[in-house]
Amino acid sequence: MYVKVCGLKTIDAVDAAIDAGADAIGVVMNDTSPRALYEDEASLIVEAARESGGLGLDIVLVVNDKPAAEAAKLAVDLGFDVLQLHGEYTAGDIAVASKIVDRVWRATSLAHDPDAAVGAFGEERLLLDAPRPGSGERWDLSALADRKLVGEWLLAGGLNPDNVADAIAQAHPWGVDVSSGVESAPGVKDLDAVRNFVLAAKNAG
Repeated sequence: MYVKVCGLKTIDAVDAAIDAGADAIGVVMNDTSPRALYEDEASLIVEAARESGGLGLDIVLVVNDKPAAEAAKLAVDLGFDVLQLHGEYTAGDIAVASKIVDRVWRATSLAHDPDAAVGAFGEERLLLDAPRPGSGERWDLSALADRKLVGEWLLAGGLNPDNVADAIAQAHPWGVDVSSGVESAPGVKDLDAVRNFVLAAKNAG
């Protein structure tokens, strides 16, 4: 099971996720998010993740309020492996970003894209989130029962160490993504919860 821990703001949190076996870490650079980092802070996280995780780790820049080209340039300048465009981005946005950065993922919800399919917009991977991303809200996974999504897609939204195994059993994702579900307060990662989530997801997968 591929596991991504998102919204990391400290080197300790990066180390906890990587030591537990996370396959990817996400850095948020949305202006309105409590998990947002400035460029100099994000650069330090990328450097720490690169040193701890090696070449097998995906280091992902997550944005939802920047133009696609601007976000892609930022990803390249700061050394990210992947750009994740989260929200109301179009296939045209994915195409624009893909000319600048090698790897682009798309994050959406079934509420916004009921027919969501991996690669439909030209993205490498798809992330399915709750209707309100970052809220920590669970959503009705039964909507995925008959979808049988094909390809590399990640489940997100309301996941935590206690429910991730059940969510995996119900939705059968290729991977999972967590952010608020391993926090003690908005933007503050609980290191034990980070470790427990990664281990629970790996064991379930």
